[in-house]
Amino acid sequence: MTGRYYEDFEVGETIEHEKRRTISEADNQQFCDMTMNQQPLHLDAVFAAETQFDGRLVNGLYTMSLAVGLTIPDTTDGTIVANLSYDNVEHPNPVYHGDTIRVQSTVTGKHETSDGERGIVTMHVEVFKVNDEEEPLVCEFDRTALSLKREHAT
Repeated sequence: MTGRYYEDFEVGETIEHEKRRTISEADNQQFCDMTMNQQPLHLDAVFAAETQFDGRLVNGLYTMSLAVGLTIPDTTDGTIVANLSYDNVEHPNPVYHGDTIRVQSTVTGKHETSDGERGIVTMHVEVFKVNDEEEPLVCEFDRTALSLKREHAT
């Protein structure tokens, strides 16, 4: 277990997640297949080439899901009760096959539950494309998690 307990989160701190991931065509195809998302913008090279994007895009929900996964070791691995919400999701720039992403999380709020045994932590998660010199933001969202407090962990 490498995650943080409620007490370990500090409002205002930014966590730079070390692990990055290059997204392959196979990753995108498998995610679309598993979720039954047959959007041609993700799957049909001829269709996608004729759009403003000039090629197939990685499914935005895959980008978001991958970003959450990349944050887990540094935030909630083994210390979470539940993810409560994902809010304010935006995809300001496209992600293509072969793009590598990195993630950072900024703790924006925290408060104890009414029973005092757990805490709610909110983080603003930002996802960047690192294979572009400018590292454009490709996804951002707010994640709210119900976290264990150290003294009540079992």
